[in-house]
Amino acid sequence: MKNITMVRLPAIVLAICFTAACSAPRLPPATTQPSLTTSIDDYFYLIGPGDTLSIFVWRNEEVSGSFIVRPDGKITTSLVEDVEVAGKTPTQLARDLEQSLSKYIRDPIVTVSVTGFSGPFSEQVRVIGEASNPQAVNYKQNMTLLDLMIAVGGLTEFAAGDSAKLIRVVDGKQREYALKLDSLIKDGDIEENVDILPGDILIIPEAWF
Repeated sequence: MKNITMVRLPAIVLAICFTAACSAPRLPPATTQPSLTTSIDDYFYLIGPGDTLSIFVWRNEEVSGSFIVRPDGKITTSLVEDVEVAGKTPTQLARDLEQSLSKYIRDPIVTVSVTGFSGPFSEQVRVIGEASNPQAVNYKQNMTLLDLMIAVGGLTEFAAGDSAKLIRVVDGKQREYALKLDSLIKDGDIEENVDILPGDILIIPEAWF
């Protein structure tokens, strides 16, 4: 009797997991044009720790230069110390620097460009579980699930791809969506390709054999 119980237990657990996966809502297929999702349409790159910034102050080369954003989200320039830059667009930062530098320079004109990209942690897309290279991936505009899977090297041989879940915050609430990665990657079912948003978390469980 003990052996029968041990054999049946994985099947019971698998059935529970399958039922939970089936109950999660599905996302619509990814769009081939810019997404209709407002969060993507209004997307602007935000500076994050680890980014490399090129700051040019017109006619003031001595205060121009290349700066790496510190882990605390700040940089230090030759005239202004501890400038908060993380979470701002390059244009927003340029205007803020113009205001700060106006104390030392008459009518400064500042241009900010990002030459090395990491992005804020809140916008990175995280992949955990049975991916070949699970990691946090820098979000790119119009990123799809297929793009994300290419970035992490696909699935391991132990992955239960069709039981994958995507965790997303919508209107301040965490929601869970069912994904079918095996159908997308192994069967080429492009209908299973969906849009990815900043801050998404992809969970790929291990298959029960």
